[in-house]
Amino acid sequence: MRGGGLWQLGQSITRRLAQVDKKGAGRRYFASEAELKKTVLYDFHVANGGKMVPFAGWGMPIQYKDSIMESTVNCRQNGSLFDVSHMCGFSLKGKDCIPFLEKLVIADVAALTPGTGTLTVFTNEKGGAIDDSVITKVQNDHMYIVVNAGCRDKDLAHIEEHMKAFKAKGGDVSWHIHDERSLLALQGPLAAPVLQHLTKDDLSKLYFGEFRMTDINGAHCYITRTGYTGEDGFEISVPSENAVDLAKAILEKSEGKIRLTGLGARDSLRLEAGLCLYGNDMEQHITPVEAGLTWAIGKRRKAEGGFLGAEVILKQLAEGPKIRLVGFTSTGPPPRSHSEIQDEKGTTIGEITSGGFSPCLKKNIAMGYVKSGSHKAGTKAKILVRGKAYDGVVTKKPFVPTKYYKSS
Repeated sequence: MRGGGLWQLGQSITRRLAQVDKKGAGRRYFASEAELKKTVLYDFHVANGGKMVPFAGWGMPIQYKDSIMESTVNCRQNGSLFDVSHMCGFSLKGKDCIPFLEKLVIADVAALTPGTGTLTVFTNEKGGAIDDSVITKVQNDHMYIVVNAGCRDKDLAHIEEHMKAFKAKGGDVSWHIHDERSLLALQGPLAAPVLQHLTKDDLSKLYFGEFRMTDINGAHCYITRTGYTGEDGFEISVPSENAVDLAKAILEKSEGKIRLTGLGARDSLRLEAGLCLYGNDMEQHITPVEAGLTWAIGKRRKAEGGFLGAEVILKQLAEGPKIRLVGFTSTGPPPRSHSEIQDEKGTTIGEITSGGFSPCLKKNIAMGYVKSGSHKAGTKAKILVRGKAYDGVVTKKPFVPTKYYKSS
């Protein structure tokens, strides 16, 4: 998910709204955002106390009546329901859709069995990340892909350009962008038991990273056991006309324990899980190797290459990258994006890309890039916040243990 400083933005808006006239000034504060795109759940968010903010061209809830701290903790204790319909889902079809996709991403797409997926990265000619994405093999001639809202236009233009060239050489591939569907993310320990009430399919046989087309609450859905929180959960692609009813049914079946949750808590949850945020922790000049995503490069792809920027990436695999993304814990105020990282002698060794106060751990956590050699867990550092240096230490990610539902 693209964006930056969502946690800080949420805190700022909470303070701003607390200072204005509750009957009208809050509405005036967001009145200039009338041109923003709205998901089909927009009015549902507002009716449920959602504080709506501009995000990647959409009006999205940053939080609801709960604080971001409370929402984060509730997700890990009970569950959260997120509207992520601003993200872009599309299908690639045709007998050559797999070799086509393999020209653009680092994953071994051919090795995926139907009904399974993986996190991958779309790369450019220099090996940099155009976007991170979850790709799923529905069948050998059908791939389902979800890309970030803030990267939608550039991603689709990039794919379309390469598709035209591929088809001109006789390749059989076409695509459909699922603008007729909405996307809900259900996360947390109650996600599976609550969703099981709404489908006849046995969810205990659907493991992390697996995909299924099934009826949920009477609507034909695409369901993937995945998420962006570190918790067990699902991303559910639902026909837009059924999205509000599905959201209501999930909340109702949870008896109030699963709560609507906004982008602010989503950001703190993914940071606690040590997950990258495109636009902060990944950019066009950062390679998957530097971002710690070497595991996402398929073994065959490491041997053969064949994707954009492979020469740069395979060289980094052989020689090691010059910079690496690491986790930090620190004292003092929470580090923020662009906070300078120094070694103990005061020499600059890197920069924070994401940071905040962890609602679950009750301490500062952050991620940032440092020079190789300064990346090992336990390495002491200084992190500059508003010009003052505070103690930090390189810490293994994830900060909070993940709870993905995997086959034993």
